[in-house]
Amino acid sequence: MSLSLTRFALFTALTTVGMSPSAMADDIPVAVAANFSAPMQAIAAAFEKDSGHKLLLSFGATGKFYAQIRNGAPFEVFLSADNETPAKLEKEKMAVPGTRFTYAIGKLVLWSADNATLDAKGEVLKKGAFSHLAIANPATAPYGAAAVQALTGLGLLDMVRPKFVQGDSITQAYQFVATGNAELGFLALSQVSKDGKLISGSVWPVPTSLYDPLRQDAVLLTTGQDKPAAKALLKYLQGDKARAIIRSYGYEL
Repeated sequence: MSLSLTRFALFTALTTVGMSPSAMADDIPVAVAANFSAPMQAIAAAFEKDSGHKLLLSFGATGKFYAQIRNGAPFEVFLSADNETPAKLEKEKMAVPGTRFTYAIGKLVLWSADNATLDAKGEVLKKGAFSHLAIANPATAPYGAAAVQALTGLGLLDMVRPKFVQGDSITQAYQFVATGNAELGFLALSQVSKDGKLISGSVWPVPTSLYDPLRQDAVLLTTGQDKPAAKALLKYLQGDKARAIIRSYGYEL
């Protein structure tokens, strides 16, 4: 039987039992900001169980996703690390108007894999007793830009800039610290904590007064505007189950 005949037979069977083709399980390509990797994996597992749809998740830097989407990448949903990039895509008619919303507000932290490196005030930055400081590329990663903003506010940017070890994304910045290639690094709170508890190492929560709010917006891309499954995912992200997962990783809503 040819592929077209197979699809026709499936369509006929669904119609016979009163189901519409839109109720069929579907694959949803989703671009997800790297800082949201852990919570999105948990949300994906719950969503797939509840809906039958499958998420094809890609994690990376927001700026790189923006370039890929503009160049025709087939993502249907975009979970950004900021609110500016989805708004820009909407203005450029690459995202569906009226679908954008803030799914999380992130928090910046300074983290070390060593339990004793960081104190409650982040004094280690002023002392400069370290060789390498990991940071996500501020040109493409909002958390990297927030780190630069915080260092500027502290008057320490020029002093510590020579010690930067720059990652393409916040995930790579985390890897630099976790593997010992940097003694400390600016990361997302969600990468190093769960249910309000630090997973390992030591941490200094960067005062939110030192950087602009990390409002993270999700949006339906034009490639997904006719896909019920993509719309279902955005609705699911605003539901109680997903929001509980998001809170458990330290995000505000």
